[in-house]
Amino acid sequence: MRYRVRVDTDSGPQELDLDAADEAQLRQSVAAMGLALIEATPVGKKGLSLSFKKPVFERALFTQELIALLEAGLSLVETVETLRDKSKEGLNRTVLQKIVDALYEGEPLSRALERQPEHFPPLYVATVASAEQTGHLAEALKRYHQYDARLAAVRKKVVSSMVYPSIVIAVGALIILFMAFYVVPKFSQVFATMKDMPFTVRMMLAWGNLVEAHGGVLLAGLFAVIAGALWSLKSPKVRGRLFAAFLSLPKLADYQRLFALTRFYRTLGLLLAGGMSMVASMELSAQLLPAQMQAALAQALDDIRAGKPLSGALPAANLTTPVAERLIRVGEQSGELAGMVTRSAEFCDEELDRAIDTLMRVVEPVLMLVVGGIVGTIIFLLYMPIFQLAGSVG
Repeated sequence: MRYRVRVDTDSGPQELDLDAADEAQLRQSVAAMGLALIEATPVGKKGLSLSFKKPVFERALFTQELIALLEAGLSLVETVETLRDKSKEGLNRTVLQKIVDALYEGEPLSRALERQPEHFPPLYVATVASAEQTGHLAEALKRYHQYDARLAAVRKKVVSSMVYPSIVIAVGALIILFMAFYVVPKFSQVFATMKDMPFTVRMMLAWGNLVEAHGGVLLAGLFAVIAGALWSLKSPKVRGRLFAAFLSLPKLADYQRLFALTRFYRTLGLLLAGGMSMVASMELSAQLLPAQMQAALAQALDDIRAGKPLSGALPAANLTTPVAERLIRVGEQSGELAGMVTRSAEFCDEELDRAIDTLMRVVEPVLMLVVGGIVGTIIFLLYMPIFQLAGSVG
């Protein structure tokens, strides 16, 4: 069972997520860490389940626990060993054992993490490396944890904003399929005896006869096309082309630029706060920008190497907003550049939130109108011949 516990450390209460069979074992684990248990709350039970998900190293939990134990006064090796000992057999324990082995070999933590790039991205390694030079590892990890949590929140908002439109499209598609493969063929037989059939009736009758004769083949072909489309989405090239086409729609390119600038500013602020040089920070942050913006950043880097300030290089490369440009200029003058760059990311966050809300207010009713219009048109075509028959009888 997993527990969320509050423990008392030298820097104040901290929250951790720990696994234990019961509360007695939980108290023993906390005591072994040299901490005092304040409160424990079960957050879930482990049961029998079938999962096809690939095991993933819990980097966020590792970072959170590492911060708490370092602030409690444990040495780095003791901290990682404690986390390894409390982990059960599996991926997490294997990753932590590799880190412990590297530390005992005399490697710094950043080098130990760099040996496992599949679990620790370059930004994480760079944050730890910069902290090793200043001796403030826990503070640097806190900044990274906040950075990671904020980016996760932005991604979650973008994804959640697409849930409702996706549901509308899926439900609308199911309704249209039901009407095309069941309702229209049934109705078309009603008009089969008409002498002077309008064009729409002839089309419905032809479709009804086609479904009657080859309905199974049509459905199988339709599902095969859908499956093929989903399979092709696994290709990075196909996804890239679709994404580029998607961004060609009005306003979406601006929203994508805002999201990229948010990640760029937040990463740059994190690295600058850790003591990394401007050029090295920008080179590492460039990995988070799309290809077309990386070329602009290369131009900005050339300007900075030539002695141009950041507040002049970024606007020249179109990698800033009016608010961010002023904040960065103030940060250069006050010596608080890292804080002002992070503040620029927060302004981009707020602008992105407003943009997403505005977009959803437009997209949702438009989708409803499109789906409703298609369904309404099919119903109109079904009943119009009946109205014509009633008029001729009258």
